[in-house]
Formats: sequence, C-alpha cells, structure tokens
Amino acid sequence: MERGSLHLPGLARIPNRVREMFLHGGFLDDSSGSAVLQYLQEWPELYSPCFWTVAFALIQLIFITSILVQFLYKKIRWRRQRLKTETLENNKHQYQEQKSADIKLGISYQTSKVCCLIILATHVLRALFPRLHERISYCKYPPFVLSEGLQVLSWIILSLAVFWFQKTKSAKVPLIIRAWWIFNFLQSITRVVFDLRTILSDHQYVGLGEWIDLCMLALCTYLFALSARGKTGITLTDSSITEPLLSSSVGQQAEVKRPCPYGRAGLLELVTFSWMNPVFATGYKKPLEKNDVPDVDGKDSAEFLSDSFKKIIDDVEHRRGLSTSSIYIAMFLFIKQKAMINAGFAVLSACASYVGPSLINDLVKFLGGERQYGVRRGYILAVAFLSAKVVETITQRQWIFGARQLGMRLRAALISHIYQKGLCLSCSSRQKHTSGEIINYMSVDIQRITDCIWYTNYIWMLPIQLSLAVYVLHQNLGVGAWVGLAATLAIMACNIPLTRMQKRLQSKIMVAKDNRMKATTEVLRSMKILKLQAWDMQYLQKLEALRKEEYNWLWRSVRLTALTTFIFWGSPAFISSITFGSCILMGIPLTAGTVLSALATFRMLQDPIFTLPDLLSVFAQGKVSADRVVKYLQEEELKYDAVTEVPRDNTDYDVEIDHGIFSWELETTSPTLTDVELKVKRGMKVAICGMVGSGKSSLLSCILGEMPKLDGTVRVSGTKAYVPQTAWILSGNIRDNILFGNTYDKEKYEKVIQACALTKDLELFANGDLTEIGERGINMSGGQKQRIQIARSVYEDADIYLFDDPFSAVDAHTGSQLFKDCVMGILKDKTVLYVTHQVEFLPAADLILDGKIVQKGKFDELLQQNIGFEAIVGAHSQALESVVNAESSSRIPSDNQKSADSEDDFDTENETNDQLQGITKQESAHDVSEDISQKGRLTQDEEREKGGIGKKVYWTYLMAVHGGALVPVTIAAQSFFQIFQVASNYWMAWACPPTSATTPTVGLGLLFSVYIALSMGSALCVLARSMLVSLIGLLTSEKFFKNMLHCIMRAPMSFFDSTPTGRILNRASNDQSVLDLEIANKLGWCVFSVIQIMGTIGVMSQVAWPVFAIFIPVTVLCIAGLAVTYALNLNNQLASITWNICNTENKMISVERLMQYSRIPSEAPLVVEHNRPPNNWPEDGAISIRSLEVRYAEHLPSVLRNVSCTIPGRKKVGVVGRTGSGKSTFIQALFRIVEPREGTIEIDSVDICKIGLHDLRGRLSIIPQDPTMFEGTVRGNLDPLNEYSDQRVWEILDKCQLGDIVRQNPKKLDSTGKNSRGNPYCTAIFVEMSNEIPFAVVENGENWSVGQRQLFCLGRVLLKRSNVLVLDEATASVDSSTDAIIQETIRKEFGDCTVLTIAHRIHTVIDSDLIIVFSEGKIIEYDTPSKLLQNKKSEFSRLIKEYSKRSHGFNSTAIN
Repeated sequence: MERGSLHLPGLARIPNRVREMFLHGGFLDDSSGSAVLQYLQEWPELYSPCFWTVAFALIQLIFITSILVQFLYKKIRWRRQRLKTETLENNKHQYQEQKSADIKLGISYQTSKVCCLIILATHVLRALFPRLHERISYCKYPPFVLSEGLQVLSWIILSLAVFWFQKTKSAKVPLIIRAWWIFNFLQSITRVVFDLRTILSDHQYVGLGEWIDLCMLALCTYLFALSARGKTGITLTDSSITEPLLSSSVGQQAEVKRPCPYGRAGLLELVTFSWMNPVFATGYKKPLEKNDVPDVDGKDSAEFLSDSFKKIIDDVEHRRGLSTSSIYIAMFLFIKQKAMINAGFAVLSACASYVGPSLINDLVKFLGGERQYGVRRGYILAVAFLSAKVVETITQRQWIFGARQLGMRLRAALISHIYQKGLCLSCSSRQKHTSGEIINYMSVDIQRITDCIWYTNYIWMLPIQLSLAVYVLHQNLGVGAWVGLAATLAIMACNIPLTRMQKRLQSKIMVAKDNRMKATTEVLRSMKILKLQAWDMQYLQKLEALRKEEYNWLWRSVRLTALTTFIFWGSPAFISSITFGSCILMGIPLTAGTVLSALATFRMLQDPIFTLPDLLSVFAQGKVSADRVVKYLQEEELKYDAVTEVPRDNTDYDVEIDHGIFSWELETTSPTLTDVELKVKRGMKVAICGMVGSGKSSLLSCILGEMPKLDGTVRVSGTKAYVPQTAWILSGNIRDNILFGNTYDKEKYEKVIQACALTKDLELFANGDLTEIGERGINMSGGQKQRIQIARSVYEDADIYLFDDPFSAVDAHTGSQLFKDCVMGILKDKTVLYVTHQVEFLPAADLILDGKIVQKGKFDELLQQNIGFEAIVGAHSQALESVVNAESSSRIPSDNQKSADSEDDFDTENETNDQLQGITKQESAHDVSEDISQKGRLTQDEEREKGGIGKKVYWTYLMAVHGGALVPVTIAAQSFFQIFQVASNYWMAWACPPTSATTPTVGLGLLFSVYIALSMGSALCVLARSMLVSLIGLLTSEKFFKNMLHCIMRAPMSFFDSTPTGRILNRASNDQSVLDLEIANKLGWCVFSVIQIMGTIGVMSQVAWPVFAIFIPVTVLCIAGLAVTYALNLNNQLASITWNICNTENKMISVERLMQYSRIPSEAPLVVEHNRPPNNWPEDGAISIRSLEVRYAEHLPSVLRNVSCTIPGRKKVGVVGRTGSGKSTFIQALFRIVEPREGTIEIDSVDICKIGLHDLRGRLSIIPQDPTMFEGTVRGNLDPLNEYSDQRVWEILDKCQLGDIVRQNPKKLDSTGKNSRGNPYCTAIFVEMSNEIPFAVVENGENWSVGQRQLFCLGRVLLKRSNVLVLDEATASVDSSTDAIIQETIRKEFGDCTVLTIAHRIHTVIDSDLIIVFSEGKIIEYDTPSKLLQNKKSEFSRLIKEYSKRSHGFNSTAIN
C-alpha cells in the first residue's frame, strides 16, 4: 500500500462508533464521489506528515525570529534611553517599587515550568535519538532533524521566558508567548491526528512515539488553557497594606509618575496595540480615574514638544525671518520625521487594499472551471486575499494612530506657543486680540489644524489609489479604464469652486464666532454689574444677535457640505455608469468577472472619493485657522532692549531714566511721557501722586518695559516685583497665590503674612491659608485681594517693588498698618516706588513725583515750590479739616485729655482688634461636619458623568427638533440608498454573461438603462439624506445653544462665583462648535454604517451563510463573485462602524455638557406680573430691614446675622466698618444678588423679595467697587438701552469731568474701539498721564484709567437718576481733589434722594445724616455722626481717631 493512500483495508478493525464517526466526517470514506476527497486528492501533500513537519518548522522559525527581533528592539531602545536622566530615575523608581513588592508563586505557575521543562527534555531526546519515533522513515532525515532542532530552540526560549516571569514579577503572560503556546497545542493535535490515522490505516499498534505525542498533547493542553487565561499564576503582594493608614508620604505617593506602557512596548505590542490592555482591563472593572491613566511618553509630553517646537521656530526665524511661510516651515519640520513614517504606512495600506479587486477576475475564472494549475491555485488566491487584508489592516491602524499622535504633538506645541506668545505681546498687539479670541485660537483653531494632520495622508494616498484603480480597470476593461479615470477627475475638478466657497464661508464663520466669544467673555466677566443694573436681558439679546449672524454663515456652510456630500456619494454610480456605457459603445465585452472586478474597484474608490470632500473642507477650515494662528504668532512682542539690566555691583542706583520719551502709540506726534529724568538710589521710597489721568501708572510701565520707548535709556538694577491697581488673583488657595511657585519657607511666610496684615483674616477662614479663592477672587473683599497680591510680591524677595495704588482698597487702619509694617518695615531696605492718592503716605517718601514728573522732591520741598502739588494737598487738608471739625463739634476736651484718650485708645487697640476684623464673605467655609479636605472650597470640581453616554442624552438630541419626526425620514432615505446601490450591483452581476462566449441574458440597452435608473435613485436618496442631516444638526445645535445661553444668563450670581469662566467658555466655544459642525454627521454615520454593513452581510449571506450566522469577515470562505466584491470592504466597514460609534460617543460628551448647563437653577423671576411696584417707586427711598440673615450657601455660615434698621427716606447714610465686615454683602442683599435666608427688606413699604428682579434693580442705582466698562462706544457704556437723548448724555459727561475728553474725537459719542490701541495689561495705563485721549472703549475699558472708569460709573447713575443710590467705594481709585468734585456732584444731583455710601475714606461719609457701623456681619452702631462721636468708646470714634492719627504727621508738616 502506498503512503498517503486513502484506501483503508484495516477499517474493519476499528470499533463501530469510531468507524461511524470517521465515515460521517468523510475522512475514511474511500468513495470517489466525496467532495472533500476530490479536493484533497488534487493536493496529496496534505496527507503527508513530512509536509506538516516542514510547515510547523517554518512557523517555529517565524516565532523564534519575532521574539529575537523584539528582544533586540528593546535592547536598542533601552540603550538609547539610558542616556536620559529622567528615564533612569523613572526606571529606578519602578525598580525600587517592584523590589519592595512581594510575590506569591501559584500552583499554575509552578506547573507551567514543569510542563515546559518536560517538553524541552522530550524534544532533546528526540533530536539525540531519532529512532524513538518509529515512523521517521516516512520523512526524510534532514527535515526531521531540522524540525526537532527548532523545537529544542523554541522550548529553550519558552522555558527561559517562564523563569523570567518570576524575576520580572510578571502577572500576565505576554501576547507572543500565549500565541506560541496556542500554536504548539495545535501542532500537538496535528501530530496525534496523523498518529491515529497511521495506526488505523496500517493496522499498527500504539508505540512509544505515539504515547510520547499523547503526553505532549496533555502538557500542551494545559499550556493552552494557561494562555487562554492570560495569567502567569504569579500574584503581587503589596507590602504597603501593612503600613500605617496615616502615612506622611501619602501626598508624595500621589505625585509619583505613572510609567507609560507605550514607551516600554515591544514590537508585537506596538503592532497589536496590546500595550493598552492594562488600561482597558482597569476601565472594564471600574470607571477610570485620573490616577488609573498612565502618563504620556516623554516624547509626547507638552514640555518636551514645546521646547522642540520653540527651537525649530527660532532656528527658522533666524534663517528666514518671522513670516507666514517661516511658521508653516517650522510646523512642517516639527512633524516631518513622524509624518514620513505615517506616509509609508498609508501608502502600503493603499497598495494592499487593491490586491483584492485585482484578483476577483481570476477568482471568478477559477470558480468557472479554469483550473489549469489545479486546486492549489484556489488556495493561493485565498491566501493572497487574506494576506493583503492582514497587511492592509495592520498598516491602516498604524498610520491612523500615528496621525492622531502627530496631531496631538502639534496641538500641544502650538497651544504652548500661543500661551507663551501671549506673555510677551506688546501693548498694541494685546489690544488686537481679546481673551475670547485667544480662547478660540487654542480650542477651535488648533483643533482644526490638528484635523488637517489626520487628512494629510490622503494627499499621497489619493493618487496611488487612483493609479491602482486605473491599472485594475485597465486589466479588465481595457481602454474603458481611461473613461473611468476621466469621469473621476471631472468630479474632482468640481471641488475647486466648492472648496473656495467653503474656505470663504469658514472665514466668515470664524469671524462671527470670534465676535460672539468676545462678547460672551465680556458678559461673563461683567455679570455682576449687568445684574445690578438690570442689563442682563439686553446683553442676552446682543449675544443672540451675534449668534444669529454666526448661524446664517453656518447654514450656508452646511448646505454647501450637503451638496458636496451628494456629489461624492453619487460619484461611484456616476463613474460606473459612464465607464460601463463607454464600454458598451466601444464594444468592449462585459463579463461577470470584469463587471464584478470593476464594481469592486469602484467600491474601493469610494473611500478616497468620500474622503475628498472632507479632505477639502478640512483643509479649507485648517488653512483659515492656520492663517489666524500664524497671524497671531507674528504679532509684535515687547522690546526686551527697552530696559537695560545693570549688575548691582556696578551702580548705586536701582532705577535710572535719562531723557525718556514713551508712548503707547509708536507713530504719534504727542508722546505719552516726555523728557523723563529719574534716578532712584538703592533703598529709596519714591511716592508717585497726581490727578486722575496724570501719568502715574505709565511711569511704572516704563520701568517694567511694558510701554514702548521712543527715545532715552532706562536702566534697572535688580529684580522687580509689581502690584497692579486691580488685584490679580490666581485660581487656587491663598497659600498658592502667595508662594506663586516658590518654595514654602514657614518662617519667611509667617513674617510676610504678619507684615501684610493677613493674620487675622486667615484665622477667620475655615481652612486658613489653604482656603480656596473663588473665581476672580469673588469670595474675598477688595482689601483682602490687594493684601494677598502684596504678600505675593513681598515673598518674591525682589530688589525693586512697584506698587500701583494698592492701599486704596483697604480701610484707614489696615492701610496704615500695611504702610508701616510692609513698605517701611519688611521692605525698609528695598527700593519701593508706590503710586498713591492718599496724601498721608507722602511725607515718609524720600522722593515724591507729581504726575508727568512736573515736580519731584521731598514733601516739604514740593509744598514750597507752589506749582501744583498744593492743590492735591489742599484737597486732602479740606477733607481732613471736615473730619476734625465734626469731631470737635461733638466733644471738646482739653488738649491733654484728648491726647491721653487717644493714647489710651490705641494702647487697647490690639486687645479689641479681634472683634473688629469682621467677618469675610466666607463662601469657602464649610460646616464642621464636612470632610476637612473640602474645607475652604468654593469652586467645586466640574460635574463628570461616569460610564457610557446615557440613552437619555441621545434621545434628547434626536427629539430636539420637531419631536424627532425627521429622524425616521433620514434613516429611510439612507436605507433606500443602500437598497438601490445593492440592486444596481446585483443587476450588473446577474445580467452580464459569465464569459465573453456566453449569450447575454438581456440586451445591452436594457442592461444599461436599468443600471442608470437604479443609480439615479440612489443619488436622489443620498441628496435627501444629506440635506436632512444638515438641517436637523443645525436646528438642534441652535436649540441647545439658546437653552444653555438663557439658563446661564438667568443663573444666580452664586453659580458664577463657584464656576470658573473657562468652563462656561469651553461650552460656548468648543462644545458648541462640535454641535454646529460634527455631531449630526457623526451620529448619522453611525446609523449609515450599520445600514451599509447590513447590506453587505445581506449580499454575502446569499452565498456564504457563515457570515450571516457568525457575523465575522470570513472572506477566505466566501469564494463567490459578488460576495467577495462586498467582502473586500467588510473589514473597513466593521472598522468604520467601530470608529464611528466610539467617536460619536466621545463627541456626544459635548451634548451632555451643554445639557448640564441647560439645567442650572434660575434666580427669581425678572417680573412678577401680579405684584409690580408703582411706576414712581421708590418715591421716598425709605428702607426698612428686619432680622436680616444672609448666607451664600446652605452649608456655609451666615455672613449677615440679625441685621435690623430703618433708613428714613431722602437721607444720606454712611456705611463703615473694617475690611470684610459685611458692608458689600449688605448691598448685595439690597439688590438681591444674594437672597435673604431670613428677614425682610422693604423699600417704601414694598417687600423687595416679592417683586421681580428687574423691577427692583431697574429702580435702584449703584456705583460698584470694581468699575466695569464694555467694549464699544462711549454712549453704549453710559446708555446701553438707548433710553436718553444725546443732549442728556453730554450733560452727564460734563458733570463727570469727561465731556471735554470725548469731544476731542470726531465721532463723539459713537466712537468705537475697533482701531483703538492701548495697553490691556496694565489697567490704568493708556491715558493716565497722556496727551492722547481714548475716545473708544476697548475690552474691559482697559484703555481708560481706573479713575476714569469710575467716573463713567458715576455718569450711569446720574443718567438713570434713581431715588435710591448706593456708592460702594465709588471714589477709592481717584485722588482727593477728584473725590471732592464727585462728592459735590452727588450732593447736588441727589440732594433729595436716599444715598448709601460705603467708604474707607472717612471724610466722604462724615457729613452723612446717619452712620451704620458693621462688624462681624452685624450692625453694632447706627446713629448720627455727632452722637456717635460723643461716645469716645464707639467704633466710629475709633475709626475717626485712626484716620486722624494717620494724617496727623502730614497735617503738622503741611501747616509748618
């Protein structure tokens, strides 16, 4: 009997059950009619053990090579990283961490070692004693020895790997080892099957070799189970569980870097992405937290990428200069290396994707009976199909991942560079780019640029795909292929005008978005003043108008996108129709094979054709965004040579300015500062005073280098610390704000706290200096914010200190303490230049500068010069005289008694100071029952949903427009498109003859007509679907936007106090952009992909039922023409549906985030129709307060407690108290910014809590502590509702001392801020001390001084003319002379009104009818000034004495 024969004479010796099993399986049936045998007889090698021995040897060789390559790859990678200190430290930490961990070796691990060693020993014996295998004669000796030699080598490697698990403490079996064990299990099964076949066919008995094979199968079965489980059996025991729960290193452990698995991944892990398995495993068990996600690789860190990009752009700028092209070149050089690797993967993927279509004709011929090479040609074709798909899949995933990674790197580099650019922009450049625009650059524009990186690979993939498509078509259709190419190019040519239109529309959209974001940022920043003035709904309409303009451009853009989508979804049918029609006209025969191959090619062309509109759209958007970013990066920066740094050893002067000429406008005939001469010796105290707008802040800007220098020199020796006039507070706790990145030194820190008068404040906070400061420092009083930033500058331990009037925000006592302990105390050896409106701080200065340095000298010298300084001093003297007169008229003790009383009072000041510090706005103070880690928190963590996006989110989105009625119509349109497309392909496959010799079933005319009709039907369906998706998406986006905007504008102030502005802006910018342009298409693609894949499976199931049953891409088994045509795209469709679902799930987070801000609890109604006050309310302005209690949240303590008082109508009432005593909270309760928890407030017998907010706030007037202005015109800032005539507005401007300034502009009241240039960084800088007048108002009014902004606020209340006026530190930022003018104006204009004045300057309230004194949230005194002064122990008397004492030295100097 010949070896390999199928005749089994010994069949009778087999037991009946075994025989029936083998006969039923067809393996022992000698009938020539068996289908299996017919195939196998044509390839008899499959029966040969030698064939499988050689095959298995080759596979073993592949495994050995793979693991050696992976080992060498890790060695090379380790060698390269060895030079990096950071990597060594990480490795050291990882090694120490592993070293400290204990391991437990399980039975399964020990058994795996034994199995590997037994199998290794068996193969060694076989290699040494070949005759142990009795049937070796069936094979030649060399293949057997080669096989056993490779088996020995492989099991040596596997045994070493298993032992290595213990050393590396690996809990999981590497993927390549698992695959290797599975392969050995399959090899053992094959050996046993051949042994069984040989025994049964040759009537032999089981010998030693067969028993060995059976034992090997048992051992390999165990290793197979172990590989399926994936765990080695080694358990890591964390020794930290035996450590104390309260460990001092808990905080340090939280900061330990988590190693990046991507950076340590091997070659196989990189190919299969199995390095992500630990993250997936953790995410499967529980929601991922921040600590569960490993750090990014060092090369992907923002710091590394930012430094790399900066070096590249600096090098390019050095060689080419800073231009648009140079920045583009820098971007290209930054991504070049990685992009080339990605391009290689993309090209290889594109080439592999066309292997299938090129082989379909051969496959159809093979199935048709052309088997001149035998059945093995079919197997070769199947292997070719499979191999091409494997290569395509691997390379496609690699270039997609690489493109995303590259986009992330460019994103990190650009965002970092934009931020760094913002730190060094010149003043004029800052004026051109508002904070809202910069947010758009970093969110929307950068995202669109990184999207371009993703699509870049299609640039070179597209010509390759077209070339391969033409090649495949030419093989099947001959000359007809060129017609198909011409049709494809014609469609692509249509994109040129469409792309230009899309680019123009994107530019318009971005401009409209910038305008909306600019206005949104301004509204959010000024929300408090909008609510106080009842302007919130007016500005809501403004935002809606800006959104409407943006919506109009978006609607044009999505309609154009819908048209583009229609063209390209219909293009495959159009191209195929043109191609087949041309072939019919030219007489080219159309067979089933050529048609199916062409259809497969057209289907493969769908990817580049469908991608082309997205490619062009993305590049149009990306070009617009890139130009915007490039323009920003080209903006002028500060001139670092404007200030010359001089070593401290070379000079005795810390600041020197020689013949300095400075101007905010570079091209101007009237410089801001001229002929500045200043020399400040080391340790000097220099005071800068002057009228509002006289040039004080600009002088500091010259020293800082912020102000452009036209001529002269500025020399500075030493480091500088700057304290601006408007407090700048960093989001975080108080300690972080003071340290500002410096190392914490307890002794130094406590000295700074004491010197800055913060000790008592910190004691009152629930969490001390770890209390979190709210958004914009909202939970701190103005004085506390100023002292915190002063402490920050003092802790910096600089050489030169520049203070821009920080004392104006604190009360008299605190100001005196600050000046004494800080400026003249802890900074006594430092050089200090301080701007001040408080004349009492001038005598202590070594040098006084007046305005644009019209005078300089010591205090008494300036008084003797009699040039202008005496006007400032005179105004202060008059204010001081009013206080002295009031005090004298109340009681006139003897001089000696007065002095003794004064000294006695101030000796006991420290004893009572604890009671007088008051209570602050402690939103940050939690109840004691709260977790201590949450104490002091005002800004809460952002709300985060866990798990997948809920069905409710999808349902809400789909039902937003017309109750979801259009959604089924859209799905139906896509379904009919798929049906028509499948029907057209079915028609062509059925109607075309199998071969050119076969008679056609139908005529060519009918064939082509039906195909055209079906193709047109599919095109019309896709047009309907595209338009519906665009319409639904934009209408839904608009509805979500309006819901969110209305909820935000109607939210109470507590929401804005606890929510960072950035969170709101992200939703209004990035998330809204996702809803505008992405969500609808991505959600549609998910549904469309499902419909498409159902169509594919439906076609394939006709000839390949396993696909329908198992739902896997088994293209090797589906050897049938049309089925293979669709099967070639099945893997792409499966990948597409997975990608679309995941991507849509991520994008739906934006919908969820907008929904969160559409459920914000609203404040009280704006108008209560059934309870509206009379039109003339309030008429008298009588205010009655009973048992008022106010707290900022339920879990926070009360800020005002049991406040009761009655304020008669038409009276002037002064409200005084220490910093943080509750004065501003009292005003907020009056305007219902904070709703009373208990008690009532009545104005003219009307309970303010029962009427609408607009009825209340619209009838009251206020000048807030922080003056606010809006970008736009002068008139728009005074009368945003356009209620008053121009004449009335001019009258008010004159009364506010602003009329002459505004008249100098030709546009007068309607001048805008579009062309204005100023300094948006230093608050009071553009006009203070300048001959250039700012007629426009730029963002936040930063081209007007703080004092001038305060005058604008005065103008608003004068224009409104309410019978109740509140002044909240209204004159804190103006000099005494301007203060006197404002007070006189208020007395004149509001003589018959109720006026509540909160002031730290006692002279502004000394002439009030009544005085309210607050302390610790209570009214401790309430009476006329004279009666309060009669009681020398009263708190008001103490405040008067403090003010008098502080000014005593000045007064005596002035008199002398």
